[in-house]
Amino acid sequence: MPSSRRHFLYQSALLVPGSLLTLNSFASSKATKYKMGLQLFSIRQPLSQDVAGTIKQVAGIGYEDCETYGYDPLQGKYYGMKSADFKKLLVDNKLITTSGHYDFTKYFDKSADDMMRYVDQCIEGADALGQKYITWPWLDPAFRNLESFKILTGKLNTIGERINKARLGFAYHHHDFEFVDHDGVNGYEIIMRETDPAVVKLQMDLYWVMHSSKLSPAQLIAKQPGRFVMWHIKDMDKVSRDYSELGNGSIDFTTILPESARAGLEYYYIEQGGNFAKDPMQSVTDSAKYFKKNLEKYLK
Repeated sequence: MPSSRRHFLYQSALLVPGSLLTLNSFASSKATKYKMGLQLFSIRQPLSQDVAGTIKQVAGIGYEDCETYGYDPLQGKYYGMKSADFKKLLVDNKLITTSGHYDFTKYFDKSADDMMRYVDQCIEGADALGQKYITWPWLDPAFRNLESFKILTGKLNTIGERINKARLGFAYHHHDFEFVDHDGVNGYEIIMRETDPAVVKLQMDLYWVMHSSKLSPAQLIAKQPGRFVMWHIKDMDKVSRDYSELGNGSIDFTTILPESARAGLEYYYIEQGGNFAKDPMQSVTDSAKYFKKNLEKYLK
């Protein structure tokens, strides 16, 4: 298992021809300590057709960071590319990746040995890319009951300890189902209460909090300041309440983003899982442009 971490810092994005414009002219006048990130699941369709070309476009749009998904541990591949080759592709385009979503739910009902074997494979993949965090992103429907949430917390603590020993961070990413009431308590409350904040951080999805939680992002952050080290930033359609490009929806990010310091925010990723106005690349372009021009200044 690799024992050292390499940190890559880059200064600018590559330009690409066509309709995808760079954001240089939209850059905020206020410097920010954060790199604008993209959750690559947003562009899964173009990635499935042309990994290299799509990553080049992502950099050209102005993104500097990205969050991966879909790691193949048996082949050691991301998007069909060996880890080292995908890392080189990012480096060549002046991009970094600070987190990855890994498919832990597959091992929820498997043996502890099987789970830990997968954890070690994820550590190897994340380390090869220079990621800072490994993130648990999803629970299958069979594991969304009260008893399973209680079992989950033990798994999260154990996995977090293992990953922390490898000098990586570990986080849990929620959706809507964690906020479903179970006899007066919900899964997210159990996770926050029963996991160790020192080894299990939280990745807050601002869309899902606004969509499904009775508490606002600020209220959740106030319960455990410093623990919400990563955010997913995506907007909510004003009518359907589905995903939307930033600026087209109903979420007032100007009241949420200033909570970044109290949250302990380290990284954020713009995301749109579907409901694209035109196509995925245009949507992540429009969201990036809107974020740079109107929202980045609110990050503290």
